Amino acid sequence: MTPAARLAAAIDVFDILEKERRPAGDALKAWGQAHRFAGSGDRAGIAGLVYDALRRRASSAFLMGADTPRAILLGMLKRERGLNSDAIARLADGSQYGPPALSDEERQRLDSADMANAPAYVAGDYPEWLDEYFARAFGETRAEEGAALSSRAPLDLRVNTLKAEREQAAEMLSDLAPGIGHWSPWGLRVQLAADAKSPAIHAEPAFLKGMVEVQDEGSQLAALLSGAKAGEQVLDLCAGAGGKTLALAAMMANKGQVFATDDDKRRLAPIHERLTRSGARNVQVRTPKSVHDEIDDLKGRMDRVLIDAPCTGTGSWRRNPDAKWRMRPGALTERVKEQAEILDRAVELLKPDGCIVYITCSVLDEENGAQVRGFLARHADFAAVPPAEVTKALGERAPVFGKAARLTGEGLLMTPRTTGTDGFFVSLLRRAG
Repeated sequence: MTPAARLAAAIDVFDILEKERRPAGDALKAWGQAHRFAGSGDRAGIAGLVYDALRRRASSAFLMGADTPRAILLGMLKRERGLNSDAIARLADGSQYGPPALSDEERQRLDSADMANAPAYVAGDYPEWLDEYFARAFGETRAEEGAALSSRAPLDLRVNTLKAEREQAAEMLSDLAPGIGHWSPWGLRVQLAADAKSPAIHAEPAFLKGMVEVQDEGSQLAALLSGAKAGEQVLDLCAGAGGKTLALAAMMANKGQVFATDDDKRRLAPIHERLTRSGARNVQVRTPKSVHDEIDDLKGRMDRVLIDAPCTGTGSWRRNPDAKWRMRPGALTERVKEQAEILDRAVELLKPDGCIVYITCSVLDEENGAQVRGFLARHADFAAVPPAEVTKALGERAPVFGKAARLTGEGLLMTPRTTGTDGFFVSLLRRAG
């Protein structure tokens, strides 16, 4: 397919998203099944255009003065990919299989329109109803924070120290030219151009040998900041596919015990293969058979309970841009309720001097600081560990990180704008012995 044909296809897919309110992945899969002639490179190119349009949906529509799929795709080419009107006109020139040629108005807007008078939620590319929540979280910088959450994420890798040193893994991945992570001692980062195809990391020998795992640097730091030590008893209460479980096992050097569970056993399914590949020997997976009975024997035994809480996922919009446009207010209400229940559930699992590690991939205060304040009001025998103490786990990088992240009395918040990671909140809640 020509670049123009890919653009036309992306406009068609976006139209399906708008009309049927389908997840982007489903719409792209359906388009591929209906257009078997499109090769893998074509499908990847079309997907890249669609996801970039979702990232910059509001600002692209504002720029073009219309919110049609065509306007959003054309505006995105300027906003996200930095193309000028001449370059865009070469893609939309009315050729066979390509989009119709640019109109005079479209070219004029591409040449002269800007974001000078755009509302914060438009400049930040997030839904209007979330503006009050972003204002509480970020104040006057909410547009900048939203825009950073709308950028394309790099490919972050965590080096598995049970299998390799960082330099060794980087050498094996030299064809991807990875750089060193900015904060994490285990991190490697592969920068991706706006129109680049994601590398086939799962086919790399370093991945197959268990030397690296795909994990955002913010997620790596959340595990590191937990303070888990070799020999401890640690429960990953919302383990999901096991990303943080694997990081904990490695940082504990296979000593002590990590218990991994999740209320939804379907989310746990990938953890078994990942554990085998990783060489972790200090992990027990507790697959639920009925409500909570899989961990009844752990009550009062845990040094730490890590809660990677179910949340709105606002901090991961770089990787899942269509989620922000499908998010509804009711989802936030439900997540906040679930988080409080899980926090309360963790209390009985701790030793008298144990610690809850509360983590979200959200940037909203309702799920972060406010949630912690509510917990502390219900449990007077707990206190939040000062973030300056928590960040000491980063060693010599701690002072710089402490200035980059947002530190409050309840915990710390990482964002793409301030720390170059996904949005993650981390709070350590220690019980007085």
